[in-house]
Amino acid sequence: MEITESLKENTLLGYISMEIAVDSNIPTYSGGLGVLSGDTVRSAADLELPMVGICLCYSSGYFYQFFNEYGEQKEREIEWNFFYEFEKVPKPITINIEGKDVKVSAWQYNVIGQSGHILPIYLLTTDVEGNEEWMKKMTGSLYDSTSRWNRIVQEMILGIGGVKLLKSLGYNNIQTYHLNEGHGSFAMVELFNMLNGDIEKVKDKVVFTTHTPVPAGHDRFDQSLVDKVFKSTMPAEIRKYADDNGQFNMTFLGMALSRYRNGVAKKHGEISRKMFPQYEVDYITNGIHLPFWVSKPFRKIFSRKWPNWRANPHILENAIELDDLDIFDAHIENKFNLINYQKGHSWNLLDEELITVGFARRFAAYKRAVIIFHDVDRLGKICKNNVQFIFAGKAHPKDQMGKDYIKEIHETGEYLYDNYGVKVVMMENYNMDLAHMLISGCDMWLNTPNRYHEASGTSGMKAALNGVPNFSVLDGWWLEGYKMNPLAGWAIGPDDSDPKAMENNWDVDANYIYKTLENEIIPTYMNHDEWIFRQKNAISLAAYFNTHRMVEEYAEKAYKLKRQKPWKFVG
Repeated sequence: MEITESLKENTLLGYISMEIAVDSNIPTYSGGLGVLSGDTVRSAADLELPMVGICLCYSSGYFYQFFNEYGEQKEREIEWNFFYEFEKVPKPITINIEGKDVKVSAWQYNVIGQSGHILPIYLLTTDVEGNEEWMKKMTGSLYDSTSRWNRIVQEMILGIGGVKLLKSLGYNNIQTYHLNEGHGSFAMVELFNMLNGDIEKVKDKVVFTTHTPVPAGHDRFDQSLVDKVFKSTMPAEIRKYADDNGQFNMTFLGMALSRYRNGVAKKHGEISRKMFPQYEVDYITNGIHLPFWVSKPFRKIFSRKWPNWRANPHILENAIELDDLDIFDAHIENKFNLINYQKGHSWNLLDEELITVGFARRFAAYKRAVIIFHDVDRLGKICKNNVQFIFAGKAHPKDQMGKDYIKEIHETGEYLYDNYGVKVVMMENYNMDLAHMLISGCDMWLNTPNRYHEASGTSGMKAALNGVPNFSVLDGWWLEGYKMNPLAGWAIGPDDSDPKAMENNWDVDANYIYKTLENEIIPTYMNHDEWIFRQKNAISLAAYFNTHRMVEEYAEKAYKLKRQKPWKFVG
């Protein structure tokens, strides 16, 4: 679909993200950051924001995950041919890497909003005729784990290449570049050159969102590597803002050269202000795109009750009015769909009658996927004839602890089944398609990260939208959600008012899990009326935790846009 000159002239926002999950099968995401970006652009299109997106084109994606006979994760590269699905940008740009000109082109993907508004996304690629073979592979893999050189080069292409490409395509009136995490911070270099070295003008063009509440999660590069790839093209004025004890810190650069900065939950905003006390850091709590993540049975219920709910998601705060039998039938349909799928992808078949607890996310160590098995015999006794578990998620190929957790789930699952008849299933190759089934088909959504290490999290929001209560540590969005409505699920451990919460004691948290399962969750599930009451309260949270509300907050706080009636944002 052709982008008109009028649309380009009226585009005021450039959204730059290392990942944007536009479709489950298109390998432009690895986890939550990309899924959030996809939901953001979907809501921006629905609300007709004058936005264009920039991402990289990963023909090899992240990786395809499977398990061997010992429960160990194995990886295979995937190949995606963008030629048949997308429109190629006719004229490439060039950026200088190690003193050589590298051609950068892009594939165009259009996100179509509810009213037909077009939001184009450009997926940058160096697989361009005329580039040397080593250049063509630069954008092939997402988060290449073998090379810091390739990581910095990809971030150069994303930031510098993204700004240059938009200029070359005729997007001449962009007022704001939104950098979604530090991966895009090299955009500052190109803006600095475009704006004749005026740092204040650069700052006025940029807003910056950080998603990482721990120092180790921020991208840093050795200065020698920066010198190698930039040669003499890195402005000294830019470099000084990124200095982190001799390293080049991409988050420092994003924080320093932006007019507005935010974390992605209230608590994460507090943590970010402590991490970066020299800057003002606001917060805008993440959300999800409700029409994308709602299951078909619940979509029918919402549309019948509130025909305009997609445009006015706040109406879901009245979820208590929904019919109990409708809720029951919709959830049973979702649960059967999940279990029928699982039966074709696992040897250990789940039981439709038991409470199905779901856990699905990246297998990073801080997410503590195996804390549920801390006292495996106590768990087995509680769950026998009552509870079963389904897990999904990928560990980074270089994250041995994450891989060990996956293996432990397989091994512990065999122990629980042999000794207590408790079923534990680990699903392969977690992606958005599987996520849709899990977040709607489970009965309970489990989340157990170390407190204040999860900036926001959104999988629990998706579960709540589909009538699945959360059972989670009070961190990220759930710290807000549980305080907003404690009947929407259950808490694991103390909240942030208790100084002991920071201890993240496995004994204490596991004890909370077992006590709550045995004394509250299982008895409540056995009472259908009480459980459906919890489901309705879970759904009500979607009235706030959605990307329509989130994007409107960005438009007001960060983008300096004003809304004209109806649904029109202008500068």
